[in-house]
Amino acid sequence: MRETRRALAETLSRIGSLIGDGRSRDDVLDVEQLSNESGVPRDVVRMLLDGEEPPAEDITDRIVRRIVHLRETRLRPDGTRHSYDEIAASYGASRASLSNLVNSRRKTPSPQTPSRRALSQQVPSQQVPSEQVPSQQTGERRPARSGGPLASTQAGIETFFFGQPNGWLSAEPQASLDNALQSVLHGLEGEAADPMARLRSTHGLRELAARAPQLAEEELQLVTDWIDTILQRRHAQRVRGTESDSSHTEGH
Repeated sequence: MRETRRALAETLSRIGSLIGDGRSRDDVLDVEQLSNESGVPRDVVRMLLDGEEPPAEDITDRIVRRIVHLRETRLRPDGTRHSYDEIAASYGASRASLSNLVNSRRKTPSPQTPSRRALSQQVPSQQVPSEQVPSQQTGERRPARSGGPLASTQAGIETFFFGQPNGWLSAEPQASLDNALQSVLHGLEGEAADPMARLRSTHGLRELAARAPQLAEEELQLVTDWIDTILQRRHAQRVRGTESDSSHTEGH
């Protein structure tokens, strides 16, 4: 648990250092997209981005919830969901075994996600070993890495959607979000290495004058920073102009 927390914190710190002036974290981190990619609920993604602890979750409930999430977000080319028959057959199981697993867990009422204030008032559970997850419903401790039939189901479903078992269904929220953030981090690192990359991604600028490639790296960085500043100012002026026109129209 500590390693996944530290890895996520380091990734967010690195992203923060690369965002630069003129942009905020909200400009580069799409909570909806991160949730879709990681399988972590949107409210929990926001909590993790703010450095808060996610609520405890039974490992089987997490796996089942993410199975449902995969069916809803990783669709067929025609836009329809993969059937339980199709998924189960890919790893030699029956539709009934998979649908029964999902339905049995979904029928069990799950407590609502605690509020941030409630979570902050909870007594930390240092006594719970890091490799175990307490069930919110029964207090039962289940291993974070499932064994037996559930393990083969998990491996089969991950292979169906990702090509190989990768622990996606059972990974802790911190690890899942950290993995989803890597594409954002790599994009920002690319912008830092290529001064033109930020102008392309932020302003849609495709190229500079033909002489620009002849500039030294430090000179090109100065030019792109100057262009970035001008374009940001123009954007801000357009926004203010739009707001002024809207206010003037409402006054009449």
